[in-house]
Amino acid sequence: MTFAKANDLLRLAQIAASRRLGISLEEISQEFSISHRTAQRMTAALEDNFANVVIVEDDDRRRRWRIESAAPERLQPRQENTIEALEIAARAARDENRLRHARALEDIRDSLITRLSPRDALRSEVDAEAVLSALGQVARPGPKVAMKPQVTDVLIEALRGPFKMRICYGDSSSDPRIVEPHGLLLGLRSYLVARQADRGEALRHFRLDRIVSAECLDESFPIQAGFSLSDHAAQAFGAYQDPAQYGEIAWRFLPEAAARAAEFQFHPNQSADYQDDGSLIVRFKAAGWLEMAWHLYQWGDKVEVLEPAGLKALVAGYARADFPALP
Repeated sequence: MTFAKANDLLRLAQIAASRRLGISLEEISQEFSISHRTAQRMTAALEDNFANVVIVEDDDRRRRWRIESAAPERLQPRQENTIEALEIAARAARDENRLRHARALEDIRDSLITRLSPRDALRSEVDAEAVLSALGQVARPGPKVAMKPQVTDVLIEALRGPFKMRICYGDSSSDPRIVEPHGLLLGLRSYLVARQADRGEALRHFRLDRIVSAECLDESFPIQAGFSLSDHAAQAFGAYQDPAQYGEIAWRFLPEAAARAAEFQFHPNQSADYQDDGSLIVRFKAAGWLEMAWHLYQWGDKVEVLEPAGLKALVAGYARADFPALP
C-alpha cells in the first residue's frame, strides 16, 4: 500500500469513528473525489485493517461503516465552542480556496469529536450547528479575486521549505520563471512576494490570480537577510507597492467625521492627532496612491489630503457631498 493510500485509509477510519452514523459509499466518493468502485475497495480495506468496524443500514437502507471508539476519558469538558471555532475557520479557508488548511482543520474537528462519548458528541454537534446557522456567512463585503487552489497549495508547500518555484505568469504561453517565495499578501488582490534572481535582488510582487501554474522545486534558497513580511507589507497602504510613491501621508478628517475616522486603523504605524477645531489629522508613511484614492472616495467631502501633492492631485475634484453615511 502506498503512503497516499495509507493516509487516505487512516483518514477514512477517523471519519468513520467521529461521525455518529458512520459514512456511506456515496459520502466516501464525495469526500475523497473517487469513483464508487474505489470507495468499495476502501471500505474493504477498512474492514481488513480495523477490528472494531461496524456496518449498519440507515433509514434509506444504505450501508454505513462506523468504527466503535474506545471509552472516552471520564472528565471530558464540553467542546462545542472549540468545534464551532474549527468549523468557522474551515469554512473560511474553503471560501478562500485554501483547501489544504480547510482539510487540516476538519481533521482536527473530527479527531476531537472522536474522543467524546456518543451523547456528548451529538450534543456538541447540535449546539455547534445551531450557532453556525445563526451566524451565517461572515465575509468582507465587496468583490474579490478568487485564488486557484492548485496554485495556493504549491505556494504553501514552497513557503514551508523554503523552496524555489517554477511559475507561468500572465498566460500559459509565457516563459516559465524561477522565483524564491518570501510570503503572501492577502487582500482585494492577493500577491506573492518573491525574488526573481535573473531580474535582480529586489523583491517583486506577482498577482496570485495571474499565476497560471506553479510547481514546487526540490531546491532551497536563503531568505533575504533581515526580511520581515509585516515590515514589507507596511510599506504599502494596501497590497500594491511602488517605491517611487513611498513617503509621508497626511489626511485631515473634518470635525463631523473625526470621531468615526478615529475608530479606523488606516496603517499599523499611523499617528492621529485632534486639532483645535475638532478635526483629526492622520499621518503615516506608505505607498500605493491608487488604493488610497479608492478608500478616500468613501469619505466624500469629509476628508482632505494634505500630502503628498501627487495623491492630492489624484483625488482633486472627486469628493462628493451627497453620500448618506460615512464608512
